[in-house]
Amino acid sequence: MSTEATVDLQPLKKATRVLFEIPLEVLQGSRFQPTGFPSLGAARFQSEFGESLLVESAQSMANRLEMTIWDSAKKNVRSELEGLSHVVVRRNGDFLTDTILESHRLNSPYLLEGKDKTFINQLKEELSVLDTGPIDRKKLAEALLTYDVNSLLHGVFLAKKELAGGRLRVARALSAFIEADGVHVAASGGVKNDHVNPQGDTGKGFGNVPFARDEYTAESITLYVNLDLAQIRGYGLGEDAERLLILLALYKLRALTDEGMRLRTACDLRVQSSDIRATMPEGWHLPALDDLITDLEAAINACKGKMKVTAVTFEDELRKGKKQEDSVTAEASEEAE
Repeated sequence: MSTEATVDLQPLKKATRVLFEIPLEVLQGSRFQPTGFPSLGAARFQSEFGESLLVESAQSMANRLEMTIWDSAKKNVRSELEGLSHVVVRRNGDFLTDTILESHRLNSPYLLEGKDKTFINQLKEELSVLDTGPIDRKKLAEALLTYDVNSLLHGVFLAKKELAGGRLRVARALSAFIEADGVHVAASGGVKNDHVNPQGDTGKGFGNVPFARDEYTAESITLYVNLDLAQIRGYGLGEDAERLLILLALYKLRALTDEGMRLRTACDLRVQSSDIRATMPEGWHLPALDDLITDLEAAINACKGKMKVTAVTFEDELRKGKKQEDSVTAEASEEAE
């Protein structure tokens, strides 16, 4: 492992933000499907560019950025990132979930709502000094670094009353969203065919079912990224942890853009150029993935005494919610945070 820094973060020393506006394009053809919301559909709005569209929200992009460090086959972080703190949840001895996968990270019900109170009691003990008075941001940040470093980048809200009265929260330090400008509807449709019984009961899945579908074209599609350096420094964790968090955020962005963004079946995007430059500080280059990996390994090693991988168990019965007991499917938004 190299001990010399490959990535020069010196140009960011006086910056409070690192901002990117990254041009994207549809991988094939010109149509794409944006994110949709229940009872709303696509999020269209008027802007200086005319008709615009939210292609992917900040909540969804947080999930996608988190997944760049996860190896689904191993059910663990990628090998080059081993040593990062996270909490793994097991059930009957088998892998169940992980804070990297959980929408609310450390506020996952599989950590805080189960019969096994070991982990929440541990958090309560470590954060008990925050029960009264103003929140000590450094103390909270140290606990998050210990158990789930990603919460310092993607935010967390520990809503349990047992944890400082539900007052412990951290906003996103790394946020992103995708917008399209100059959009036009590309209306289409289709039919689900039943060659056995075309006039069957469609309520039970039989019969032919025609459907309409709106996709879109756009004059431009842009990935906007905001890395809040002032917030990261405000944690008060020291230079080693600050460098780790910045490198980890940059790694996630570079991995996301390098590996492509297949957001949905009908929404497969790619960057127009691998030469990605910031708008603030203007012209600063996003480092190459190999360079980020080299420096991240060193940064993880420098903080290894401050982070750990924690294992907890969840053996509770997995029950259906009241609203789903009489329904096979439940309407849900794609906007899981």
